[in-house]
Amino acid sequence: MDIARLIEDRFGEQIELHKRHVNPALARVLQIIDYDVDYIRGEGAYLFDAEGNRYLDFLGGYGVYQLGRSHPVLKKTLHDLLDLDRPNLIQMDCPILAGLLAERLAGMARQAYPGLDAVFFTNSGAESVEGALKFARAATKRDRFVYLDHAFHGLTLGALSVNGSEHFREGFGTLLPATPVPLNDLSALKHELERGDVAAFIAEPIQGKGVYMPDERFLPEAGRLCRKHGTVFIVDEIQAGLGRTGRFFGGEHWGLEPDIVTISKALSGGYVPVGAVLIRRDLHKKTFSGLERCVVHSNTFGMNELAMGAGLATLEVLESEKLIENAARQGERLLDGLRDMKERYEMLHDVRGKGLMIGIEFGPPKSLKLKAAWKALETMQAGLFAQLVVMGLMRDHRLLTQVSGHRVNIIKFLPPLILTNEDVEYALGAIASTLEKAHKVRGGLWDLGKDLVKAAMKR
Repeated sequence: MDIARLIEDRFGEQIELHKRHVNPALARVLQIIDYDVDYIRGEGAYLFDAEGNRYLDFLGGYGVYQLGRSHPVLKKTLHDLLDLDRPNLIQMDCPILAGLLAERLAGMARQAYPGLDAVFFTNSGAESVEGALKFARAATKRDRFVYLDHAFHGLTLGALSVNGSEHFREGFGTLLPATPVPLNDLSALKHELERGDVAAFIAEPIQGKGVYMPDERFLPEAGRLCRKHGTVFIVDEIQAGLGRTGRFFGGEHWGLEPDIVTISKALSGGYVPVGAVLIRRDLHKKTFSGLERCVVHSNTFGMNELAMGAGLATLEVLESEKLIENAARQGERLLDGLRDMKERYEMLHDVRGKGLMIGIEFGPPKSLKLKAAWKALETMQAGLFAQLVVMGLMRDHRLLTQVSGHRVNIIKFLPPLILTNEDVEYALGAIASTLEKAHKVRGGLWDLGKDLVKAAMKR
């Protein structure tokens, strides 16, 4: 099969193919918000369309592209593995690359989270969470879980049970027994743990949906409470980990001591899906408790050679190119620039994050004319203003971003860790220009909002 010819022959049919066979609703949404772009190439921090236009990618595949797109080390590693004709997926085997990647991950975890010396490989972040929940149940012989409001840990059935958004949970029936508590509410968490039936408390160091930040003492104290009450402390590093926040693990900012850590996304380098569960050996033994139970939890593709090679190459690039340090440096530059904008733009209410995991939140303006326009938008649909800013950034500046959650006025930035000074300055200029237009009552984003609602009604 000539795959290049197939793509060339059918290029431009993407939206119609997805309408017919994949996800018609998503295809329609992309058309409504003018995100139905015909991309042909990705390189570094940029995407390119069929007309040769360049787009700065601050979405990053939902946090996958820490190294940027098409990194040469990743490509060479995968080409080399294909050329080696390695014996893959024997299953009754202990693959060398899986062992090497586990060794590397355990070594890096040892510096941040001592004691996590066992590794189980998965195919995705959601599967990592599913495995973590199972391991916690096996270790504690308890059924219930506790999670945080606004949490996002994946959308498979177990992960959905600890999802903090009713929008995602609604319509899928009875889930695992699990109880939400508010972020930063230690008394509510303590109350649940004291009941003695909680297998695990699961939390993200920084919440992906909304980029909500914990108080300085919340997560460390949560870990202490878990240890006191015999509850497994799971830290979900699927989005915040692997350098995203300027540390290898996001939880390092708070000196956490988790029992289990889940990772995925960026470990893939953007090429081959891969995830992992890092777990204390004593907990690992509770699941794999004897020879007859050596495969009691397993999967088919978790240790495949290409995924393991991609993981090893990703860790090598993060270290050799000092991308974690760059994330901290460029993140501060971006955060400082955004915080300066709060003084100029009354609808920009908050800027938060660490490293290159950043959220900006909008809220009602004080001036009467803008307040009326804001209220009209919010009456049409909650969170519409942030969506208009996302659309303006794309339409006028080719800056790819996303609204960070269902019907919230928050935009999240997850750019690659290779970001340069020039990239940061361009992004800040694009955001300032878009907010400048938004603070003028007539025209600009406000007309775009009317057009958006009309388009949605037509479709």
